[in-house]
Amino acid sequence: MSFAASLTQSSTTVNPNRTQMRLYDIALIVASGALIAMGLLMVYSASIALADGPKYASYGRYFFVMRHSIFVTIGILLAFGVWTIPLSWWQKMTLPLFVFTVILLMLVFMPGIGREVNGAKRWLFLGPINFQPSELMKLVSVLFAAGYVLRKQHQMHSFVNGFLPMAFAMGFVGLLLLLEPDLGALIVIMSISMGILFLGGINAKVFSALVVVLMSMFLLLIWASPWRRARLFAYLDPWDDANMYGSAYQLSHSLIAIGRGEWFGVGLGSSVEKLHYLPEAHTDFIMSVIGEELGFAGIALVVVLFAIVVWRAFEIGRQAIALDRVFNGLVAQGIGIWFAVQAFINIGVCLGLLPTKGLTLPLVSYGGSGVVMNLVALALIARADYENRSLMCGGRA
Repeated sequence: MSFAASLTQSSTTVNPNRTQMRLYDIALIVASGALIAMGLLMVYSASIALADGPKYASYGRYFFVMRHSIFVTIGILLAFGVWTIPLSWWQKMTLPLFVFTVILLMLVFMPGIGREVNGAKRWLFLGPINFQPSELMKLVSVLFAAGYVLRKQHQMHSFVNGFLPMAFAMGFVGLLLLLEPDLGALIVIMSISMGILFLGGINAKVFSALVVVLMSMFLLLIWASPWRRARLFAYLDPWDDANMYGSAYQLSHSLIAIGRGEWFGVGLGSSVEKLHYLPEAHTDFIMSVIGEELGFAGIALVVVLFAIVVWRAFEIGRQAIALDRVFNGLVAQGIGIWFAVQAFINIGVCLGLLPTKGLTLPLVSYGGSGVVMNLVALALIARADYENRSLMCGGRA
């Protein structure tokens, strides 16, 4: 065959041995799947002894892990559905979704619809399940902030036109969350909004002033609330007798659990603190059970897996922005901020680095609304990645 003929053939045929680009991010899927699997395993381990106590005597040993499995299944099915929807559709729906979620946040205060648990009104009663609108607001705040930055892209350096509208919207959300009260969700949502505004190019002076104002308000909220103030002082000295059996009870037992685990843990299922010593062992303090049963190695594994998820979210976002898909990029990076902040706070509380705050560990802790929204958020990152890869392959996303 002549050189000209071989050149013509190579330009008109496809080499079947040529490597093709994957249309999904393997690192993101593996890390997320590992966190979900560890969550199922540790929810089972942390909750199996709860049926021995009077509060959950009628539930059975497998109640929580079965319920968690159902919510994970629902979340995966919803995630597949969300993945099929182009992000351009979500961009158009940011404002309606935000208004709808704000209405849900207001409905928690209505008698007969909202449900109060331990003095907090955070849930909507929906028959066999309780729905927590603040978990949906975390996801919607990512979409809303990304859409806002895109609409106001040329006004982000203006305090009046670029910052104030967003401040009023998120301020109203913050007020509703404080009335529930749910300070943990407020911190996460404000971190998401501020992070996306920063990535979107907000004026540096305005952003710095915003950080100072929010920190001042946060400290004022703690000082004005006796029980929050007690938690702060207890966190500073958890081994004081008054604190150890009071406001720092959870923290002290969390530290005992992690201390018992040492390097490689006491063994899966062998935790002592989960035997009605450590409250909320299967939700807010599941990392303490991981530390006790799997040791430093287990905690390090969880941290590495979250680092991979956050890294891939930011990398996918960077690629999307480079491909002129700014909304896609900000959504992916906003979800990365959400997971990073919430995981940092949860792990920090369990390790005694931060004051006690009721935030679950994304993808791992037992929960209904939380784990479903986490999986939907991952689907949005995967969709952004799919659209990036489709564009780089010459297709249309």
